[in-house]
Amino acid sequence: MKNLFEYLISGDRKALAQAITLVESSLPSHRTEAEKLIEKIVEQPTKSIRVAISGIPGVGKSSFIEALGIFLVEKCNKKIAVLAVDPSSPLSGGSLLGDKTRMHKLSRSKDAFVRPSPNNQMLGGVGLKTRESILLCEASGFDVILVETVGVGQSETQARAMVDFFATFLLPETGDQLQGLKKGIIEISDIICINKADEDNLQKARQTAIEYKTALGFQNKQKIPQKQVLETSSFRPETAELFWHTIEKMEHEVKKNGLWAKNRELQKSQWLKDTLLYHYQKKAVEEWAKIKDDNFSTPYKFTRQK
Repeated sequence: MKNLFEYLISGDRKALAQAITLVESSLPSHRTEAEKLIEKIVEQPTKSIRVAISGIPGVGKSSFIEALGIFLVEKCNKKIAVLAVDPSSPLSGGSLLGDKTRMHKLSRSKDAFVRPSPNNQMLGGVGLKTRESILLCEASGFDVILVETVGVGQSETQARAMVDFFATFLLPETGDQLQGLKKGIIEISDIICINKADEDNLQKARQTAIEYKTALGFQNKQKIPQKQVLETSSFRPETAELFWHTIEKMEHEVKKNGLWAKNRELQKSQWLKDTLLYHYQKKAVEEWAKIKDDNFSTPYKFTRQK
C-alpha cells in the first residue's frame, strides 16, 4: 500500500486506476487497505475544482465533456479526470461502462484520465465510491474533476453533495419554463445547459434558454452564485470555453463570499452521513436474512424488538 500511495501522489495513472479499483472492491481485505489509503490522501493539499454533469440519457453529456476536456487540456494546460458513472443492471449487476469509448480522443491525452464505474444500483446519480474516487484523482494531481452522473433525471441529487458546482444538461424544448422552478435537479443546479444548440436546433435552444432565464429570474436574485443558463454544443468549441469561464467566475464569487470552504465542509459532513447509512443498511440486510422466513403478519414487531 505504501508503494501504491507513493506512485499515486506522483501522478502515475496506472496507480490511480489501481487505487480506484481497490476502493470499489467489496472484499473485506481490500476495504481495509482502501480505508488506510484514503486516510493518507485526505491529508494531501488540493486545489482542484469538482464539477458534476447531469442530464437524461441522450442529452449529449459525454460528447460535451470530451469537448470541454480537450479545451481544458489544450488551451488551459489543465489536468482533467472524468469519473463517468454508468447504471448497473438490477438482475445481473453488470454495467456497460461505455463512456470511455465515447471520449476516445480525450482518453488518449496524457493529461486526462477517464474512468467509467458502475453505480451498483445506488440512487442519486453516482456510484458507491464516487466520493473516494474524487479524492484519489485529486491526490494524483488532477486540476479538474468532472463527474458524469448516471443520467436518470430528477433523482440525481446525491451528486450535488460531492461537488463544488452542478450542471444540468437539457435538450431544447423539453418542458415549459416553470420546470425551472420545480424542486429537484433543476433547483440544485448552478448551471443549466441547453445542449445540442447547433444547426436546426439553434433557434429552439435559444428560445428554451430564454424561457428558463425568465422562470429562474425571481428566485435567482438572492442566490450566490446566481444560476446561469447557457446554450452549449459539442460541435461549437466556443461553448465549452464559455462553460468553463462561467465556472471560473462562480469559483471566484463563492471564494470571495466564504462559501467555498463552507461547501467543502458540507461535502465532508455528507460523506460521514452516507458512510454511516451504508454501514447500518448492510447490518439491516444481514438482520433481514436471519428473520425473513419467520412467521409474521407485519414487520413492526421486529422493529419494536430492536
